[in-house]
Amino acid sequence: MRLALSFNQRKLRALTHTVHKWVGLTLGLLFALLGLTGSLLVFYPELDLAFNPQRAASRPATITVYAPIVETLRLSEPQRPGTWRIELPTADNAPINARYYKPAETAHRAFAPLIITLDPATLRVTSQRFWGDDVFTWLYNLHYSLLLEEDGKILLGITSLLLILLLISGLYLWWPAPGKWIGALSIKSGAAWQRRIYDLHAKPGVYSLLLVGTLTATGLLLVVPGWFTPGIERLSPLAHLYHGNGQSTPQAPQITADEAVRIALQRFPAAKVRWIHTPAPDQGFWRIQMRQAGEPNRRFPRTNVWIDASTGNILAIRDPQQNSAGDTLMDWLHPLHNGEAFGLPGRIVAFACGLLPLLALVTGIIRWRHKVRPRLHTH
Repeated sequence: MRLALSFNQRKLRALTHTVHKWVGLTLGLLFALLGLTGSLLVFYPELDLAFNPQRAASRPATITVYAPIVETLRLSEPQRPGTWRIELPTADNAPINARYYKPAETAHRAFAPLIITLDPATLRVTSQRFWGDDVFTWLYNLHYSLLLEEDGKILLGITSLLLILLLISGLYLWWPAPGKWIGALSIKSGAAWQRRIYDLHAKPGVYSLLLVGTLTATGLLLVVPGWFTPGIERLSPLAHLYHGNGQSTPQAPQITADEAVRIALQRFPAAKVRWIHTPAPDQGFWRIQMRQAGEPNRRFPRTNVWIDASTGNILAIRDPQQNSAGDTLMDWLHPLHNGEAFGLPGRIVAFACGLLPLLALVTGIIRWRHKVRPRLHTH
């Protein structure tokens, strides 16, 4: 019985080793690419300003009125009557970022909004570009869809599942026998270079398994949410964004952005306004997106108030403090994936984890070549 069990374990280990080796060798370069681009995107806003200093604010400015921002955008782009999504700055040197999501020039692309930056102190237009046409938005598309739009997202979903398989198989191959945990977790000093390569291949992955696994799993749910949200919603209801009743009232009097923000803050007086979504002809409402204390997502918070643009009535509210378990899970995905849920330390950890697939690829190839070479010399 023991002999049969031992034989089966050896067969399982050999199969696991084969799967781990060939998944790593065939997809390792893609894993490394995703890790490196992910590391850069963790600090995307800061790097974008560093490479494009003309977009930075001329001086620190506290924004207390919002209507002039909307007016500036409409005057600078009068041919664009649709919704502007305006991101307010969170740092002294950050600009106002405004996105127009449906420009005619990029209608053939799945996602390529027009992005305009404004100096928060003067409201001067400092840059204008389409998403994907500069370095960092191109990197985002590479990381999120491999530049293949919807087909790329499906490919990345499959890739993420295979990466999870790689992590699980690596853990199984490393798992030490009883009484050998200290040796398995420690890095042997003065070891031969083959052992050092093994330590560099296995130990960082073991130490960071929970972190890398979390980044992979959150990335999977972010890139192909439709694979999972039906199952999540069966267990726990999910909130959905308000899209209006489909009625258009383009001739109705419009309340200003300042009035919309005031109404939203009356509902959430302690929240900070992060985004202002202007009305469009076919959507006669403002959407004010704010962050309450304790929300994990700092850049894209989930507190929302939708306000009728003609009457000022509140049409819908999204309050994360009333989240279901499913909503909480979905709200944490992005801030866990880029580390922002834990501030700067979390972002640094996410950045470092993005470098590990490259280390695993290089050391894995060296180990594979080391094992193949003796067999070549015997023939």
